[in-house]
Amino acid sequence: MLTPAQTAVIKATAPVVAANASRITGTFYPLMFERFPDVRAVFNQSHQRNSAQPEALANAIIAYASNIDRLEVLGPAVEGIVQKHVSLNITPDQYDIVGTCLMEAIGTVLGAAVTAEVADAWGAAYRQLADLLIAAEEKEYARKAALTGGWRGARRFRIAAKTSESAVITSFRLEPVDGGRVMDFQPGQYLGLRLGIDGETVHRNYSLSASPNGRDYRISVKREPQGLVSGFLHDRAQVGDQIDVYPPAGEFVLRDGSGPLLLITGGVGQTPALPLAEQALAAGRRVIYVHAALNGSVHAFRDQVDRLAETHRTLMPVYCYAEPQPDDRPHMVGLLDRDRLAGLLPDEPGVAAYVVGPKPFMAAVVKALTALGLPDSAIVHEFFGPREALA
Repeated sequence: MLTPAQTAVIKATAPVVAANASRITGTFYPLMFERFPDVRAVFNQSHQRNSAQPEALANAIIAYASNIDRLEVLGPAVEGIVQKHVSLNITPDQYDIVGTCLMEAIGTVLGAAVTAEVADAWGAAYRQLADLLIAAEEKEYARKAALTGGWRGARRFRIAAKTSESAVITSFRLEPVDGGRVMDFQPGQYLGLRLGIDGETVHRNYSLSASPNGRDYRISVKREPQGLVSGFLHDRAQVGDQIDVYPPAGEFVLRDGSGPLLLITGGVGQTPALPLAEQALAAGRRVIYVHAALNGSVHAFRDQVDRLAETHRTLMPVYCYAEPQPDDRPHMVGLLDRDRLAGLLPDEPGVAAYVVGPKPFMAAVVKALTALGLPDSAIVHEFFGPREALA
């Protein structure tokens, strides 16, 4: 616990740190990667190049410092961090590395303003947060290991099937090499993968795109321009190849409720929505499944969703193509704007909207839903990557 004096110092210096947070994180990451090159594997370097990861860390530092005396308000954000860290198998010693480099970065950027008193307070604040996260992550590691089919750390899986779903998306069915069961997961969660590519170890998270069955997992990967891992999986990974997999994680899961579910996805954002839709339908909920794509060539899983609709009268698929090709059969043409969403929003109590896709897509959809009167508490969205500000 921080002392009252340390808390006072954090609150007094938080505005200065906030004003320089981007410079601090921009100094921190290069310093850490140079001093401790092994930790690079945990970070998606494309998120470093486009500043998404430094921006997310800067926002986290500001939020933590601004709420240093009321940490309970950070509960949902902390849960998201815990789930992400568990999917990457983060260990306590890595917190020591981050703490050392972060304090040095703060000192480098703020210079003489970092007095002994300030350094002591911020060091204690970091330790408090680290201890909180380490304890929560250890609890989650132990919980997963105790489940039927559960495990801790990396488990060896083989690629049992590789299926092209569209011009840009390929699915991979993964089964454990040891032949044992695999733990169930909550629809909407993702797997952590550790791969070796040309002598480099990299980690990535991919949403689970099929409902749990106790035998294997399915992930569906979009080929990203210059994407190191997506390119490797699409072009070089073959059936029979083995990879390391961490247990399922993530907090983008179906919340309690019985009202209509509006699933709105763009591009590869559809992957976690598939098992979410099946779970909601099994619970007797009405589901409006809205998917936006450029055209039919990049629209994955249409046949699967259509088959699901044939057996569930409570499922209504809606496909919106921005630039349809001559043979395409979308329900809507153009972008998912406020007017189009107004026609899809059920006029019933208890509506919940789940939105996932590229950041600009989510920002536009959430803004439209809010303008249509849907409360923030009824809108859930998922980021593929660092947790950034949506606005």
